[in-house]
Amino acid sequence: MERKNNLKEIVEFNKDFVESKEYEKYRTTKYPEKSMVILSCMDTRLTELLPKAMNLKNGDAKIIKNAGGLVIHPFGSAMRSILICVYEFDVKEVFIVGHYDCGVSTLNTTKIVEEMKEKGIEEKTLNILLNSGIDVKTWLHGFDCIEESVEQTVAKVKNHPLLPDDVAVHGLIMNPETGKIDVVINGFDQLKNDL
Repeated sequence: MERKNNLKEIVEFNKDFVESKEYEKYRTTKYPEKSMVILSCMDTRLTELLPKAMNLKNGDAKIIKNAGGLVIHPFGSAMRSILICVYEFDVKEVFIVGHYDCGVSTLNTTKIVEEMKEKGIEEKTLNILLNSGIDVKTWLHGFDCIEESVEQTVAKVKNHPLLPDDVAVHGLIMNPETGKIDVVINGFDQLKNDL
């Protein structure tokens, strides 16, 4: 079976895109117009749905995506990106947006590890990681409950020692079929309690 060459297709399209100046309708600055950053899942259903359902156009928000829309480590890349948004781009609101039917909640990490082995990752490598304190299955696991996941990520962000007190951190859950948003945590309520 011949492998699809997405790169070739992208480069050909891009040449026409640039020559016809299609980029002009997307011009904006690097500063988010609505002073907000969104941490959300990388689920393909959200690529266009999330901004449309939140009434966002190009340039309105910084958007960070990862598996599950999680802050796993307080000094990992997701939290680093949020803090850069706050300090470098004057962001005033952080939106943690999970979604129902998230693949990370049903991830079969045992199966993934077996697939790793089938693609050439040696058992020896997995054992070295395990003996170094990294259980790959646990590390890959996302979450069991989306509401709890959103609440935990909001807490990690809100309680981060480098996040200013005046930044609102909201927790939302989106329906990936309809775009309906449920508010789990209104960050402005927390601000009132903190002040």
